[in-house]
Amino acid sequence: MRRDYFTLDVSNVDWVDDDGEPSKPTVSIDFEGPVATLEERLTDQNGNPLPAEETDVAFRYKDDVGADDATGVVSVTNRLTGDFVLELNEDAEDVGTFITAARRYGEQAGDDGEYRVDIALGGEDFVSYEKSTFLVYDNDGNLLRNHSLIPSGVEL
Repeated sequence: MRRDYFTLDVSNVDWVDDDGEPSKPTVSIDFEGPVATLEERLTDQNGNPLPAEETDVAFRYKDDVGADDATGVVSVTNRLTGDFVLELNEDAEDVGTFITAARRYGEQAGDDGEYRVDIALGGEDFVSYEKSTFLVYDNDGNLLRNHSLIPSGVEL
């Protein structure tokens, strides 16, 4: 599945820099490719959308961490099978801003961090996930705990 089939939009992150009222950060992903393929990846054996607890969201740097204009790949995976559900290219700075907003929102809500992922297929809403973990890896595949959003008590 081609990464350029996806459009990613982020909302509710500007309040962090403006010291505004906290609002749950949301990432909206729209897929404009062969819908049947992604729909199959986003559903279980019974044809029901995968629940949030059966998915993981991550970012893997393609460049060195801290490099100017660093980019990477945002992915959603099926936690039970390990299969990639979707992947798309994104700027590392934008991902860092999103994770900071999720962490600060979580602090306001009294936990470690929260965010929402909305996935649409061809402009039609398909599934929404409430998440609290967002893992970040360097370009060698090593987990960057300080860059990640990991709830306390979670052992990886």
